[in-house]
Amino acid sequence: MIFRHLNLPLGENILLLGPRATGKSTLLRECYDPAATYWIDLLLPSIEDRFARDPERLIREVNALPSSVNTVVIDEIQKVPSLLDVVHALIEAPDQKIKRQFVLTGSSARKLKAGSANLLAGRALAYSLFPFTSFELGPQFDLNSALKYGTLPKVSQLKTEASRRKTLETYALTYINEEIRAEQAVRALDPFRKFLQVAAQSNGKIVNFSAIAKDVHVDEKTVRKYFEVLEDTLIGFFLESFHTSVRKKVGMAPKFYFFDTGVTRALARSLTLDLEAGTYSWGNAFEHFVILECKRLISYSGNQFELNFLRTYDDKEIDLVVQRPGKPLLLIEIKSSTEIKSEHIETLLDLRNLIDMPSECVLLSRDPVAQVIEGVRCLPWQQGLREYFTGPDLPQF
Repeated sequence: MIFRHLNLPLGENILLLGPRATGKSTLLRECYDPAATYWIDLLLPSIEDRFARDPERLIREVNALPSSVNTVVIDEIQKVPSLLDVVHALIEAPDQKIKRQFVLTGSSARKLKAGSANLLAGRALAYSLFPFTSFELGPQFDLNSALKYGTLPKVSQLKTEASRRKTLETYALTYINEEIRAEQAVRALDPFRKFLQVAAQSNGKIVNFSAIAKDVHVDEKTVRKYFEVLEDTLIGFFLESFHTSVRKKVGMAPKFYFFDTGVTRALARSLTLDLEAGTYSWGNAFEHFVILECKRLISYSGNQFELNFLRTYDDKEIDLVVQRPGKPLLLIEIKSSTEIKSEHIETLLDLRNLIDMPSECVLLSRDPVAQVIEGVRCLPWQQGLREYFTGPDLPQF
């Protein structure tokens, strides 16, 4: 069994969001006593239909539960977003004889945002679940495998590369068919399929909406909508440009990162292409993975950190600018090199002087030996993640 970083507060109402196949249901089944839990799986067509036709049926079913059942789990709540109103009513009902907790999961925020999710504000604690981190996998973690195939739970447990490729290809098709087609998130699927491939091939680069629109043969407004769909279905996120205090010297367009390195390669249709350490593609995948680790650990630890990047108009760049409340800015350079030298920190030193705010510079790499070069802490990447991104609520691995 692989223990997850996310510690859910049992006894509270919870909204657990995360992309498909990140292990939400598995985590909940491990956390809650099956004998005391009523489980509603909206992925089952008959169950979805039952509540879609009559959302208030939930009230009758809950009221009929024995007193020994204290938790109600509704899996994939976005399938029937009108149930949010009913859950809200059950939580707030003044005549409850039995106080029950409601645990809702979702792999898409699109319908929730359009529906009544705001009614749960303050009544359900929101959490996110991601693919495995390197620390969760522990001795099972293999960096080469993580860069090639990502760390989705099912993929991580497969033994052959062929089975991993097939599973990821199926995941990409399932995303289109179930998250996009079923929810009617876009009008035409063919240009969206092309967009997915182009966006995945551009992962981690400055987003050029106009260029992508030309490649996909749609207008720029449509491309921006497509990216919103990716965000709403939790398949990726924008990394915004840091501009405080250096506004006149930096570009303002964001980058976009997909949530998993393996899914990115599947959508880019590059799973059959090998990744070799020391190559440009391998370095990009390593940077992508470390940024994903930072984002996951920040979420799990509860730190109110904000991630940005910084690039000047002359193309000098800091991979991550981490805004930490009450602490100096954390400027992070990510290098896949196994031997760090002074030339690797030149950009960090140059751009640090542009920022008129207290800052701390760190370089994360595969060099196994920590060192300090001109005030820059150069750390093995996992050591740096553990030191800067694990909080008091996160187990120390």
